[in-house]
Amino acid sequence: MNGENIECWLTDMDGVLVREHEALPGAAELLEQWRRKDLPYLVLTNNSIFTARDLSARLRNSGLVVPEDRIWTSALATATFLAQQVDAATGSGSAYVVGEAGLTTALHENGFIMTETDPDYVVVGETRNYSFEAITKAVRLINNGARFIVTNPDATGPSPEGVLPATGAIAALITKATGSDPYVVGKPNPMMFRSALNHLGAHSMQTAMIGDRMDTDIVAGMEAGMHTILVMSGVSSQASIAHYPFRPNTIIDGVHELVEDYTAD
Repeated sequence: MNGENIECWLTDMDGVLVREHEALPGAAELLEQWRRKDLPYLVLTNNSIFTARDLSARLRNSGLVVPEDRIWTSALATATFLAQQVDAATGSGSAYVVGEAGLTTALHENGFIMTETDPDYVVVGETRNYSFEAITKAVRLINNGARFIVTNPDATGPSPEGVLPATGAIAALITKATGSDPYVVGKPNPMMFRSALNHLGAHSMQTAMIGDRMDTDIVAGMEAGMHTILVMSGVSSQASIAHYPFRPNTIIDGVHELVEDYTAD
């Protein structure tokens, strides 16, 4: 890959840097290469459950050193987006949240008040504890005028026992009950990448996006104007790539190919 004009890097986490909590070949070396060269980068994830601090600790347990200020989640992107939507004249925004600490913390840090009474927004994120009561409350608040926001569109998530219903599936249930479609901030909405670029003060023309999914990482990176790199260490295969009407700029086996003078043990 010709990366001479790349001054900033965005990368997905699962399937690119880690797989099942184990670091993939070259991941630690690539992160160290970026640190050594003082290159701006962010590790992106659509998962809104965890705070950046939580994810930094989880990555450290996998052998990867990623400071929390180098992690950008759909929760952080959502909170940043909503903070820009609030009318300055009315003060802090308010939200009813179906989600966990990663989302509520991000909203609090952006000045939002959590409430069940006439909120400006109903915000739905990832959680392992969806309740019928919480979903019912979300439906009623949206019907009463709250604006509907979803952190990410993923319909399912992985678990050792098999797939789990995820944010997109719960959002679809709420949409069916209210007739209201949500605004979805996370991938494949390029809004998430734009917010990451703004967070770094970077320009898309000098930024590369590394991902393992054509339908999220690559299409969003392309629409955000970045150089896209597809790794084959995650969910994509050569056969699956052929199904899409667009192509990444570069296809590599894994991030080890981006490491200068990398040699496997």
